[in-house]
Amino acid sequence: MEKTEMLAQLLKRANSGEDKDKLKEEAKDFLSKIGPIELSMAEQKLIEEGTRPEELRVLCSAHMEMLDGEIKKFRKSLPKGHVVHTFVSEHDYILKFLDELDSLNEKFQKMESLKDGKKELKELLHVAEHLVGAEPHHKREEEVLFPAMEREGITGPPRVMRMEHEDLRAHKKELLELAKNAGRLGFKTFKGRLDSTAKFISFSLREHIFKENNILYPAAVKAIKGKEEWNAMKEECDSIGYCCFTPKGKAKEGKA
Repeated sequence: MEKTEMLAQLLKRANSGEDKDKLKEEAKDFLSKIGPIELSMAEQKLIEEGTRPEELRVLCSAHMEMLDGEIKKFRKSLPKGHVVHTFVSEHDYILKFLDELDSLNEKFQKMESLKDGKKELKELLHVAEHLVGAEPHHKREEEVLFPAMEREGITGPPRVMRMEHEDLRAHKKELLELAKNAGRLGFKTFKGRLDSTAKFISFSLREHIFKENNILYPAAVKAIKGKEEWNAMKEECDSIGYCCFTPKGKAKEGKA
């Protein structure tokens, strides 16, 4: 209960406009003293009490930064062209699109009319198109990586990731429709829907990437031992295809 209350106070301060960098450092200190199970229970309790999931973003961001070194070590352990190395590299680009989305949403929320944001609307469309364009990334996970993990007896995490993919697909499509039809909606309606949709995508997709980078992918690499199986998976991934933003060479440099 005490840790839940500490978390609640951090979030209240984050959502009141207090300095984000200072709060992030306090959040890192808090996270260093709490286990993952305790953290999950505290977050769930706050959500049950009315906290919106996207309001936990400052905590999610701090947690990612804490484990940034671990994912860098993991990535270095994989040869370029490895199925998982490509997934992690694509995540880097998706996270950049989410940073752009956060920045654009903040700008739109301060505007008085759509006339003030013609440039930003084009940028929003670009971001939305690329988030929707991440579909080959998800298809390679769903049709190649997840089945391989399930064959090794790892069934829970892939099932959860599939469910999250479906939820995120719907919200990303909503974002794209908003960007395309902003002029028809009325600016107040557009701003309101953009704010809720952008915040949901930003929080949920960051959390999703965090779980894949730090839990699911390492588990896959540990469980799937055979080089021949990884080579076959690479060929399956090649046949599905890659995203327009997949780093050049990452997906095509040989087999694992």
